[in-house]
Amino acid sequence: MATHAELLEQARLAAAAAKAQADKAQAALDSLVAAGDAAGAAVSSATGGAVDPFIFRFAVFVLAIFVGYYVVWSVTPALHTPLMSVTNAISSVIVVGALLATGVQVVDSGSGWAVLFGLLALIFACVNIFGGFLVTQRMLAMYKKKG
Repeated sequence: MATHAELLEQARLAAAAAKAQADKAQAALDSLVAAGDAAGAAVSSATGGAVDPFIFRFAVFVLAIFVGYYVVWSVTPALHTPLMSVTNAISSVIVVGALLATGVQVVDSGSGWAVLFGLLALIFACVNIFGGFLVTQRMLAMYKKKG
């Protein structure tokens, strides 16, 4: 059975690998956003501004979905739990944004769509955070001594 120091070293290595994977994903997303902005500016200037900027933002969103899908599925199972911790941190930021979007109607004459999507984002982010805590708790229970 592995000693406590060995387990800590394995966890440290897994966290370092998860951070490297997250940095690669962030770099890919940043370059994707930059490419989408450049393409949007090029097409907008070529057409004299006839193309709606929403189309380019939507295209970047769709491309980000594909990049995220391939980044997540290329992660080894050993890195799943450290990445869940990162996902919980991201979800907490989503909760703040969702609360702001949900409260738009209270503060100003906000759109009903903003409130609806804010509420959905809030629900999904809270489920994600709760699930992440359950997975982390279950993982930590595996390291407790039995009996």
